[in-house]
Amino acid sequence: MVVMGRVAGPHGVLGWIKVFPHTEYVDGLLDYPVWWLGSGDGGWRRFKVVAGEVHGNKLIALLEQYVDRTAALRLKGLQIAVPRSELPDLSENGNDGYYWSDLIGLEVVNLQGEELGKVTGLLQTGANDVLQVQTLNEGKNEKLIPFIDRVIVKVDLTAGRVTVDWGMDY
Repeated sequence: MVVMGRVAGPHGVLGWIKVFPHTEYVDGLLDYPVWWLGSGDGGWRRFKVVAGEVHGNKLIALLEQYVDRTAALRLKGLQIAVPRSELPDLSENGNDGYYWSDLIGLEVVNLQGEELGKVTGLLQTGANDVLQVQTLNEGKNEKLIPFIDRVIVKVDLTAGRVTVDWGMDY
């Protein structure tokens, strides 16, 4: 399974949910008529998507079994995944070999070997994409690091690490 989003909570009173997608394009998850929801521990449950639409930088979606706000509230915080076998083969498109969702949870280190934190998400800003990195210091601050060639030195999925040309004090 490839985690491609997270349920933020209910939207309205008719069972719709708000979704924070971890896809390159906000509407990317809507390409899949079936989502698998779970907490990431392997207990995935299948849900048919009845309807969905872009709502700002989020999605709102209606799942088949959920018809009211109370039912939708029970899904809050669950991850949304799609089987990797249903995703396009990246090697055919000349892509780098990873999806945005593959970056979530990776450790971020700079060229000096300093740990900056872990990737919690990616943002589209129009000019370029941006890594959201939860820092390791007690204040639980977030760093925003441009996802551009001159900053992103290496993405190593095997090691679980993104190496960046970025200072601790940026």
